[in-house]
Amino acid sequence: MSMAEGTQAQSPAPHAADSHDLIRVHGARVNNLKDVSVELPKRRLTVFTGVSGSGKSSLVFGTIAAESQRMINETYSTFVQGFMPTLARPEVDVLDGLTTAIIVGQERMGGDARSTVGTATDANAMLRILFSRLGKPHIGTAKAFSFNVASISGAGAVTVERGGEKVKERRSFSIVGGMCPRCEGRGSVTDFDLTALYDDSKSLSEGALTVPGYSVDGWYGRIFRGCGFFDPDKPIRKFTKKELHDLLHKAPTKIKVDGVNLTYEGLIPKIQKSMLSKDIDSLQPHIRAFVERAMTFTSCPDCGGTRLSEAARSSKIKKISIADACSMQISDLAEWVRALKEPSVAPLLKALGDTLDSFVEIGLGYLGLDRPAGTLSGGEAQRVKMIRHLGSSLTDVTYVFDEPTIGLHPHDIQRMNDLLLRLRDKGNTVLVVEHKPEAIAIADHVVDLGPRAGTEGGEVVFEGPVEGLRASDTLTGQHLDDRATLKPAVRTPTGKLGVRGAGTNNLQDVDVDIPLGVLTVVTGVAGSGKSSLIHGSVSGQEGVVTVDQAAIRGSRRSNPATYTGLLDPIRKAFAKANGVKPALFSANSEGACPTCNGAGVIYTDLAMMAGVASTCDECEGKRFQASVLDYHFGGRDISEVLAMSVAEAEEFFGAGEARTPAAQKILQRMADVGLGYLTLGQPLTTLSGGERQRLKLATHMAEKGGVYVLDEPTTGLHLADVEQLLGLLDRLVDSGKSVIVIEHHQAVMAHADWIIDLGPGAGHDGGRIVFEGTPAELVADRSTLTGEHLAAYVGG
Repeated sequence: MSMAEGTQAQSPAPHAADSHDLIRVHGARVNNLKDVSVELPKRRLTVFTGVSGSGKSSLVFGTIAAESQRMINETYSTFVQGFMPTLARPEVDVLDGLTTAIIVGQERMGGDARSTVGTATDANAMLRILFSRLGKPHIGTAKAFSFNVASISGAGAVTVERGGEKVKERRSFSIVGGMCPRCEGRGSVTDFDLTALYDDSKSLSEGALTVPGYSVDGWYGRIFRGCGFFDPDKPIRKFTKKELHDLLHKAPTKIKVDGVNLTYEGLIPKIQKSMLSKDIDSLQPHIRAFVERAMTFTSCPDCGGTRLSEAARSSKIKKISIADACSMQISDLAEWVRALKEPSVAPLLKALGDTLDSFVEIGLGYLGLDRPAGTLSGGEAQRVKMIRHLGSSLTDVTYVFDEPTIGLHPHDIQRMNDLLLRLRDKGNTVLVVEHKPEAIAIADHVVDLGPRAGTEGGEVVFEGPVEGLRASDTLTGQHLDDRATLKPAVRTPTGKLGVRGAGTNNLQDVDVDIPLGVLTVVTGVAGSGKSSLIHGSVSGQEGVVTVDQAAIRGSRRSNPATYTGLLDPIRKAFAKANGVKPALFSANSEGACPTCNGAGVIYTDLAMMAGVASTCDECEGKRFQASVLDYHFGGRDISEVLAMSVAEAEEFFGAGEARTPAAQKILQRMADVGLGYLTLGQPLTTLSGGERQRLKLATHMAEKGGVYVLDEPTTGLHLADVEQLLGLLDRLVDSGKSVIVIEHHQAVMAHADWIIDLGPGAGHDGGRIVFEGTPAELVADRSTLTGEHLAAYVGG
């Protein structure tokens, strides 16, 4: 036997540490999961599929990622843990083989006015250091270039204790910040449109004030008429400068009207205190409409919207200020940074260049660093969060992605796939929740949950390779190779909505006629200007109902019944049938269980440990007082009605003695958008992203408007649900509505009557109309990226 053979025969046994190649989950019961057990290969790409609400997020985010994060948090001292979010251990029997989880979710970035793409990715921090070192003239440290730091100085005496004696010393300090003093680093100033406050051709006695609640006969009318600062019978346009100032801006002043002591205050400070100090979403609809009409947001005249002080804008590198650099398209800024050859800051230039190159690589080169973070779409926000992980040297990490292809054109999905595979090939475990067949195709391992959604889901219906899924009989397997076909005939428009000279963001003076009475799809690569065109020129018009991607606000007390307004007719029906007050049938009002205050559970705070939620003993989780549950309607009490699914409730309120047309209408809309399986009383916090968007769509469908604008309604939708969505869009158009959809999904494009394609690229390479016509013409033409992908999709 040769030496080589001998060595081969005695090859060492694998090391025990190399045997942990699986993440094992046994008995997961989070949300709707039914004792789920799976084994996921490490250092591979695993895709989780299934209809919206089948339990994908509960398994990936609520179980695997949540436990990994909780265990990492436990490695810190209890003192540090006290400042961190407390996480409860997920309901699961065994979780084995976990590695550090990095979650890249699709939540929108904070809508804070001060947060921009640059501040969210550390690119701004590096630029500030660069300008503080190389900028001429030198104005100070990196703080001098930050629009979040105000310039401040002060001096005074301080008492210091030294050697047992108290000594007074004079101290002074100054901080040079980059914040524009006029707009305080926000880039815009708010002003009032005076024409929305009053009609200057009328006098106050004739009802000149158009502010809600400020009628002539009301309390405010009495104060304005009797204050004596101006003549209430004189038209406002004839007021002197002083009289107009007193009407609008006068500081609080004590006055006497009809023998009653009162305080008079100018109209604008009064409105600011009563309306503008509150969250706009919490205002009544008519007051919110007034505020949106009366307030104008204009670019700050001092800084030109750059947010920076004059000094920060004066310091330049090669004739470029930091404000110029932030307003550049990132792909251009990356080239400018690469052209800077300065050995003293070489490591900084390399790090900044790499970060900016990551933006371009991930398909976000069209953004500018000064873009407010709150204006990014869900898909853009997710890709911005990915940037800090792309160049990371970490390996053996679990990356968890929530539908990373959201908001991506088919052309961009290939790029995203390459990035996911690169992360995997560095030795990381990549877990992806996904619906798009193009992204499912690259998986090493697939876990399909179902068979349906909600209580009918929560089970693993398939686990294995993609080919196995294709051959399986699961809902995903059946629809994986679905391809929509072009319609044999398209509808004829009944009119048109003209857009002229649109220049929002990157739009280049766009003129377009959007046909009415048909299904119009606006498409194009990410960043081509679709949202800018529709939201900038169409959404604000009268009669236009917009369903965007903004998140639904809702606490654990909110549920589908409260959010859609369904509970109001139900409460009234219960109250009328039993001769009592409607408030008794609200778990947030008089009918609430006194022990748990209508929450159904009692929360015990355990400081730095996760709080414990236990079912309330008094009401047994039903949330209502026992006396309220004695009242019945159609043979059911209120807690039984809230435990019904939408489909059951629709039947219950649709016929018989419980017939309630107002409730049935709302339930019908919820069923139309595919939410028939949701429970009426299910907390909003437990709904998936796709379910929330469809809930929002169901509520907006009640609004009276001739034009519906939908922003990527296929977000979070399973392949099988897309068909149902197309049916819903058809029903809206057939009922006389005009539907405009911003969308990348080829099935929706193929189903359109008219397509408007923007491009040809993103950022300053886009912003133009590259095609207008029917889907069949686009496929035959193949002149655009969309045309090529749609032709391949329909087999044209």
